[in-house]
Amino acid sequence: MCSVVTTMFKLGAITDEVSQDFERVVEVAGEYGLTALEPRSVWEKTPQELTDEDCRKIKQLADDAGLEICCIASPFLKCDLGDEGQYNTHLDYFRRFVEMAHMWDCQIIRGFTFWKTGPARDVWQQIIDAYEEPLRICEQEDVYIGIENEASTHIATAREAARLYEDINHPRLRAIWDPANEVSAEEGERPFPEAWERMKPWLIHVHIKDSVKDPEGPREARCVPVGEGIIDYAGQFQALIDMGYDGVCSLETHWRPTTELDADLLNEPGGADFSSGAEIASRICLENINNILRDIGAR
Repeated sequence: MCSVVTTMFKLGAITDEVSQDFERVVEVAGEYGLTALEPRSVWEKTPQELTDEDCRKIKQLADDAGLEICCIASPFLKCDLGDEGQYNTHLDYFRRFVEMAHMWDCQIIRGFTFWKTGPARDVWQQIIDAYEEPLRICEQEDVYIGIENEASTHIATAREAARLYEDINHPRLRAIWDPANEVSAEEGERPFPEAWERMKPWLIHVHIKDSVKDPEGPREARCVPVGEGIIDYAGQFQALIDMGYDGVCSLETHWRPTTELDADLLNEPGGADFSSGAEIASRICLENINNILRDIGAR
């Protein structure tokens, strides 16, 4: 059994980066001293497909193991901008995620900024307008939207994300920071410290994965075990400790030892194909995270 890491922030994992079986995820979390879980696909169901019974079972299993549900890894607004039908469907998803958040004693719901079709500046006001109703719901329901910038969406970089947060300027809209997403973005900066400094004032939640640039590969950026890529995680973890961040850093492995996940699975993660080989990959990453934290004296 691995030793528990004690830092000012908490360690967690996105569930389907270990298994589709939530019971198995709980077991692995206990082995590595994790204190939080972030549900995405569970039991072959997307978050929006989970029933009340599923949610109660997830909550009971987490409570019995002393684990908190820290965030709902939802696909909110991973849809086509300008398609009213898709937008209304995602608003219904969001209302469901709010119900789930209350059932799980969780306040953070992840959101995105529609599939990328061109420069974000060309659709800037449309993105802002699309968040008006979700943020009204957040005010009423005491939850937060954590926007994740991602290369497949209009807001791809920390630079764009920080500007969006400034322009919307709403206390219920905050940043989910994933350094590896900056590597994948065409106009991304060095994740730490440059991009990190842009996101720091808006931070509500953190994802952990690592990446390298591979110009000769099928995709320029590809995920690797945490600590083996280009992200300075020793510096990133120390910066989180120094700022007093007491939220969760969730492992989002996105790397598999024997195969490379295809673009569709990376853009819309979930299900058995996505979780195949995930447990061993996440175990390797968790060992590496523990080693990094040990090296900086955070355990």
